[in-house]
Amino acid sequence: MSPSVMVISTRSHGRAPDRTPGLGRIPLDDEPDALVIGRRIRHLRTRRGMTLEALATAIDRAPSQVSTLENGKREPKFSQLRAIAMALGADVEDLLAPEPPTRRDALEIELERAQRGPLFSSLTLPPVRVGKGLPDDALEAIVALQHEIQRLHAERAATPEEARRANAALRRVMRGQDNYFPELEVKARELLDDVGHVRGPMSQRVAGDLAAHLGFTLHYVHDLPHSTRSVIDQRHHRVYLPSSSARSRTALLQALASHVLGHAEPHDYAEFLRQRVESNYLSAAMLLPERDAVAHLREAKEARAISIEDLRDAFAVTYETAAHRFTNLATRHLAIPVHFMKVHESGAVHKAYENDGVRFPQDALGAIEGQHVCRSWTARTVFGVEDRLSPYYQYTDTPSGTYWCTSRVEGSADGEFSVSVGVPFAHTRWFRGRETAERATSRCPDETCCRRPPGPLEDRWSEHSWPSARPHASMLAAMPAGAFPGVDQTEVYRFLESHAPSSGGSGAPGGRA
Repeated sequence: MSPSVMVISTRSHGRAPDRTPGLGRIPLDDEPDALVIGRRIRHLRTRRGMTLEALATAIDRAPSQVSTLENGKREPKFSQLRAIAMALGADVEDLLAPEPPTRRDALEIELERAQRGPLFSSLTLPPVRVGKGLPDDALEAIVALQHEIQRLHAERAATPEEARRANAALRRVMRGQDNYFPELEVKARELLDDVGHVRGPMSQRVAGDLAAHLGFTLHYVHDLPHSTRSVIDQRHHRVYLPSSSARSRTALLQALASHVLGHAEPHDYAEFLRQRVESNYLSAAMLLPERDAVAHLREAKEARAISIEDLRDAFAVTYETAAHRFTNLATRHLAIPVHFMKVHESGAVHKAYENDGVRFPQDALGAIEGQHVCRSWTARTVFGVEDRLSPYYQYTDTPSGTYWCTSRVEGSADGEFSVSVGVPFAHTRWFRGRETAERATSRCPDETCCRRPPGPLEDRWSEHSWPSARPHASMLAAMPAGAFPGVDQTEVYRFLESHAPSSGGSGAPGGRA
């Protein structure tokens, strides 16, 4: 569960956008807008051989008013729709159908919408008059060019800078609600009730029952695309998971959470982050149900023995999941402000959250991810501890106050990471490990703390060293391309094609492979 803001999606589950063959996406909604209604009126009028003036006379309106309706510049009232339908020998439903009457109309509507949008306005170009005199091939070319402009604009926007801005914005909202999202807590409880899960940790069997309840079969494979944690085949109601993963339960719940929340292809990086956080939060809320986790934590607070390790063991989850879940519940249910960090062995922040006043390193955009943590903080000093089995505790005196932290190092394919949870000194009394003698002082963001080498060392080597950096590709390029950043869509589609059941094969919900 990435500690970032959650915004519940209100879109219908899995509804694909309307499409017109050969055109690509046309952003039409289930409800017709003025442009679609206008084109349907014009189509029905011309099909009957009726002039604009004749229709205007039939409904007792000026021809200019009818023209305004047909051009989509005004949305007709229902009484006008009834009068128009009667004059055209049609039903009101014929005028309110959501799809354009012809391909030409679909193209015209898309161009009109594009020219009314902010992207076209920013180009300061004269608008194209969409009329009968515009040939079909010219209209096709203009719409295709509009698609390409939108693609290039999205590609240009998906830069590391844009990603940092999105992350910073999500974190601000998250902090404002203490990283607690009641809608997701309620949804998690409903899902658990649906499969008869009463109390305690969720087993792999119950996770499988939830998948079956939602209409999916589970398939554990050896060739899952390397850029994915799971893949859902919505056509055949299958969930593909890695056969070798020890965290298949978490990966399954995250995949199911995206389905439950109705996630569609994200249109930008901010939406991608939001969707990821939503699915991670909901899956964690099922792994550590609010009612049971809060009871466990309140009992531990009463005994002044809160421990992330104990929370982890009580619900059979990873340390990182337990630490994240603690940030969801600590402030709302225990009145404890808290901060969380996941830091790479290089010192760079991977994830972070705070509502306790601690000052994380950040850039000019307010982004924390990628910044380097002070060498004196628990998240860095824990890498030097030989005992990796026991919890590590430390007090750190900082310019913003004294904080107590507990931290643990976990390995991954990308190296080692420390996962840390901390609280202000005044709240230390509720935690196991408060008696630690480990203490450090941090003066960051003062550069003399740890960002600059000691004077004599700098004098000796500043003019005699030339390190070769190992830059990540993301420093020079845009964010990974595609609807889902970092995911190879071709690889995913080929995977689904190779695993799709034959027409006579089993793909029905309910079983497991």
